[in-house]
Amino acid sequence: MEQNRFVIITGMSGAGKTQVLRTLEDLNYFCVDNLPVMLLPKFSELSRQSSGRNTAMVIDARGGDFVASLLEIMDEMRASGAAYEVLFLDADDATLIRRYKETRRRHPMEKGRNSLAESVYLERKALEKVKQRATNIIDTTHYSNAMLKDDICHLFGNDKSAAQMLIVVQSFGFKYGLPLDSDLVLDVRFLPNPFYETQLKGCTGNDKPVQDFLNKFPQTYDFLKMEWDMLSFLIPKYEKEGKSQLVISVGCTGGQHRSVYIANKIYDYLRLKSYRVELRHRELNQKD
Repeated sequence: MEQNRFVIITGMSGAGKTQVLRTLEDLNYFCVDNLPVMLLPKFSELSRQSSGRNTAMVIDARGGDFVASLLEIMDEMRASGAAYEVLFLDADDATLIRRYKETRRRHPMEKGRNSLAESVYLERKALEKVKQRATNIIDTTHYSNAMLKDDICHLFGNDKSAAQMLIVVQSFGFKYGLPLDSDLVLDVRFLPNPFYETQLKGCTGNDKPVQDFLNKFPQTYDFLKMEWDMLSFLIPKYEKEGKSQLVISVGCTGGQHRSVYIANKIYDYLRLKSYRVELRHRELNQKD
């Protein structure tokens, strides 16, 4: 009999845990929000005894000083043979602060004396060791609710396709920061930059003039060939290790031209190889 999945959801306040829990409820998970950490082993035991129902628990800073207890209990559960997964939700500080200001909610680390920025800093520092234990980390900084829901469905859905590793290929601009959820980062700033061509400046890597421009240079094909060979080697190794999601981030300066083109080519190659793959253009999405 297939073992039920037991998912511990934690991470930064404001990073999307509530949205994740709603999505898992739609996937027929038994879900509990803000579970006291001491009850975790009991719920894990009940989950193992029930049939055909996966379980998800949110444990976070609302439970007070929970980190040390959570690490200890996870060690005890692992020693007893209890299987669990840890999903860690993250976002950059500026995004978390903006979300809290928009909702006017009080941060659980504020405690009447800390500023919002100080609260975010203290929580991030406290959660460092928990994040190191995570089975999956999702950085929701640039996510819409739909994108987050899609990721959760791929990671925790029960359909057969969800069992296959999801490969996310995303373009980004280094000037806007490195995507925190990256597993592999490809820097394509060595390629000639269409931005400096007057007729191409307003285009993107999705446009044929930019594609034609980059295709003129032998190093474009040489780089793609090396990346295709590398991915052909790496992806089966990641799958064998049981990795559920691989995030490949392709960066150029502004995330408009070179990274978009190269990400498209990698996406096309992986689709041709019948991998389950998604394509995202971070800065183009932001631009829209």
